[in-house]
Amino acid sequence: MKTRRDFIKVSAIGSAAILSSSAFGSDQQTEKNKSKKTVNKPIVLSTWNHGLEANKGAWKILETGGSALDAVEQGVRVTESDFTNLSVGLGGLPDRDGNTTLDACIMDHRNRCGSVGFLQNIENPISVARKVMEDTPHIMLVGDGAYEFAISKGFPRNEFKSEKAQEAWQEWLKTSEYKPIINRENHDTIGMIALDNNGNLSGACTTSGLSYKMRGRLGDSPIIGAGLFVDNEVGAACATGLGEAVIRIAGSAIIVEMMRCGMSPQEVCKAAVERLIVKHENKVENLQVGFIALNKFGEWGCYSVYSGFNVAHRDINTEKLVDAEYNRPW
Repeated sequence: MKTRRDFIKVSAIGSAAILSSSAFGSDQQTEKNKSKKTVNKPIVLSTWNHGLEANKGAWKILETGGSALDAVEQGVRVTESDFTNLSVGLGGLPDRDGNTTLDACIMDHRNRCGSVGFLQNIENPISVARKVMEDTPHIMLVGDGAYEFAISKGFPRNEFKSEKAQEAWQEWLKTSEYKPIINRENHDTIGMIALDNNGNLSGACTTSGLSYKMRGRLGDSPIIGAGLFVDNEVGAACATGLGEAVIRIAGSAIIVEMMRCGMSPQEVCKAAVERLIVKHENKVENLQVGFIALNKFGEWGCYSVYSGFNVAHRDINTEKLVDAEYNRPW
């Protein structure tokens, strides 16, 4: 005779089997739906209007079947080597002591990543970050250690100083007021994410950081999970704007995880901005942050706290600069 306990046990096993079968069927259907979806590849996205030229550099790699990793590295190098740019590379605005310090990170489809911070006198920090990823057991090198590593790998010392940046610093010294001014013209990084013909994702982010920052300050750009995150199963994301705000919500990592849960790239960028605003108790005056996201199908999105953020986009059909949707106008 079966006891009540036996009945419950058998019922539970049966229910589990039904649920497992249902879940398995659901997974099969999901995979079936995915297989029917057209993938838009190759594709590259980057932040701000200087992303248009950066995308050209990346596209030379992508259109010939090259890897997303090579594309994002070569793409952002274009901006790093543009010494007229006041927010990226050696031409960038200095810290409060008059020194230009550079931060960068890179991440590939195998979740390998490399990063440098507080690097001086090296023209292309993104390439140093890649060397950290490929040639060391570490992920991040900073300061003198990052510089010494770069020199050991054959990167030449470059002592370029932008006259325009130095003049702006001299003007700032008259008041020395440390109050970051974030506005629609503050194109403070070049962040780039790409999907190649093999269906692999990679990303890169590089900056000279917040102008007139405290010496030694690092923002989100060299931090994996904040300024950049890539998961080849799901998608990639990167951030631009006030780094401290992005770090507080692990912005790029949370975007990728929301895409993993089925949200679209546009939806997750908006959700991340809304989360950032809430975490700052809605005190976001002069706090501009923008996100871009790209999923495995080549679908993409962008969103920012304030108006003025734009995204450079290129695929086999289009090359354009897109104004991002935003939470509030200036």
